[in-house]
Formats: sequence, structure tokens, C-alpha cells
Amino acid sequence: MSVTQRNISGYGLPVIEWERVRRTLATDHTQAPGTGGPDRHTSWLTTTNPDGTSHVRPLGTVQLDGVLYFTSGPATRKSRNIGANPLCVLSTATKQFDLVVEGRAQRVTDPSELDTVVEAYRRNGWPAEVDGDAVTAEYSAPSAGPPPWWVFRIEPETVYAFGTDEPGGATKYEKGQHD
Repeated sequence: MSVTQRNISGYGLPVIEWERVRRTLATDHTQAPGTGGPDRHTSWLTTTNPDGTSHVRPLGTVQLDGVLYFTSGPATRKSRNIGANPLCVLSTATKQFDLVVEGRAQRVTDPSELDTVVEAYRRNGWPAEVDGDAVTAEYSAPSAGPPPWWVFRIEPETVYAFGTDEPGGATKYEKGQHD
């Protein structure tokens, strides 16, 4: 993703270089205690309810080449919201940055991509399996609803990084016009 970046700190802090943020986005963040900021990584997905209000839920993610993936049951509010309006925001606190990723969620149904995503989940300790055009496992987060779970991907369109270590900073990145 080629990006344009803009310093939004307002305090004269330096721009956070995109390469540092890109590397962080291209890293799987587990929810195990002691692995993130402040004590573990939790991603929060925000979608829009039919009445225009925000719907925010925690979820686990995996990434493949900087594209973020998550699961959700077909009957959950977040899946129904995405079906009506794919615009969403995914936020994650990491040790280096608080990250806010804006993009569009798209359901994954391609068998090859599903296999690749499931393998990433399995590497991170979740024993998921492909089940038709969805995934199943012995367990999942309560916010995912009952199985089977659909897989969604979010390709970042706009990313905000708020530095949590020295020297700090706050930078906005937008996907380039040619991507």
C-alpha cells in the first residue's frame, strides 16, 4: 500500500514513519496476557447499526500481508451491519502504537483464501477448520456468536497511529491514489 502521511500530533512531535506502522500491521497480535499495550492486545471492531449508532465489539484478528481478518457468526449484529454497510473501523493497542484502521469489511468465500486464513488462526493457537464457505472450531469468542463463523477481511484505507513509546507522535496515513 503506498500512502500519504500527515502529522496530526499538534505538539510538534515527529511523524511516525509508515514503515514502522506497516511492520506492526503485518504482525499477528495475540490476546495472551503480557503481549500488548497495556497488558495484552485486543482489537475492537466498530460497525454502524441500522439507526446510525455505533456498534463496538472485541474480537481476535489475524493478518496476512497487512490485511486484517476476523470471524463473526452470520446472525450477529456486526455481520448484519457489515452486510448493510461494509465501512468499519478496527482499533488495536500495541506496545508501540494505538492503531485505528478504517476500511471496508468484505466476506471471504474463496476456498484458497479461507484455507490460508484458517492456517494463520491455527498457527496462533485457535483450532479452526474450514466448513464450506465458513469456519468452525471447538470454541470462539462469545462475541462471535454460534458456529459456523464467516471470515471477513479489512484492507486498510486510512490508518492512524498514536505513539505510545518515545518519542510519541500521531500520524494519519491514507491509501495512495494509485492503489
